[in-house]
Amino acid sequence: MSAAFKTVTIEGRFAMYRGGYLESPTLAYETWGVLNVARDNGILIFSGLSPSAHAAASEQDPSAGWWEEMIGPGSPLDTDQFFVIAVNSLGSCFGSTGPASVNPETGQIYRLKFPVLTMEDIAESTHRVVLHLGIERLHAVIGCSMGGMSGLAYCVNHPQACSSFVSISSCTSALPFSIAVRSLQREMIRRDPKWLDGEYDPSEPPLMGQRLARKLGMMTYRSAREWEQRFGRERVADKSETGDQFGIEFSVESYLQNHAEKFSGAFDANCYLYLSRASDLFDFAEHGSSLEGAFARLQFDRALVISVETDILFPPHQQREFAKSLAAVGSDTKLIELDCIRGHDSFLVDMDAFQPVIRDFFAS
Repeated sequence: MSAAFKTVTIEGRFAMYRGGYLESPTLAYETWGVLNVARDNGILIFSGLSPSAHAAASEQDPSAGWWEEMIGPGSPLDTDQFFVIAVNSLGSCFGSTGPASVNPETGQIYRLKFPVLTMEDIAESTHRVVLHLGIERLHAVIGCSMGGMSGLAYCVNHPQACSSFVSISSCTSALPFSIAVRSLQREMIRRDPKWLDGEYDPSEPPLMGQRLARKLGMMTYRSAREWEQRFGRERVADKSETGDQFGIEFSVESYLQNHAEKFSGAFDANCYLYLSRASDLFDFAEHGSSLEGAFARLQFDRALVISVETDILFPPHQQREFAKSLAAVGSDTKLIELDCIRGHDSFLVDMDAFQPVIRDFFAS
């Protein structure tokens, strides 16, 4: 967890969108750049499911962040011009209140007694951070993956709160394929004997279930096209003689195993379950009498929708429909379709493709 994050405590009961409340929850956040006198140069970033608030290096924490090449002086999100904010989502485990936190009313870890979590809860709690920073209207809201849904919830519930919106590989509601994948990931975790109906000891988490869930996730985050070019049928060089005839033989298997090992144990299993389910529950149409009615409530001036050809979780046809709906309600909307081979994760790793698009949008 980043040593640079700051926290905001929402005093009193924070009402949750689908019922229940949290008593004085905490949100962790980081900022880069300087808020100008007019307080109108703020850019708020909503991240995907697993990142912390540490999107880029800072003097307080020089370690590389998850969007390191996008934020900083002279970068697409130029901190000589903009005040950039990243907040760790409510429900996560990197400084913000979530299922792994202690309930101040009972002195016990929330675990599955945490209320149902939604994108709307993430958006509203993040709005409290923005108000804490003294910002009434943001220059832009950027939502990546799950964060695009949180960003939409933010903009529809606070229509005057931002001038521009950027959606990167996101949606107005999850497609059946994405729901099915996440459902199977959650089942993998819950079927691990160490999960114990959510009552596991934090020092003994359900690592096997988390590893399997992460492997399945990585198979949907990247693309078959990339793996054909990157791995082919290459064998591992250091295959151990364990006698296991079904052990790791191919480089792509080793790749999945390494990613699973890095993720498992670093991210709380119950937090993962809650955030994953929240992604499935989001339906932008709930904010109007129809999907068109919900879009009609948005009031930002400009929008950018970025799609990736090889993204199977949020495919191009979904992004085109998203952009068409935004344009229909009068916003100056631009759709950019990128021919990246790294699938859904392209916005994290293919900076040669994404940097010019983000730079151009904010330069104009």
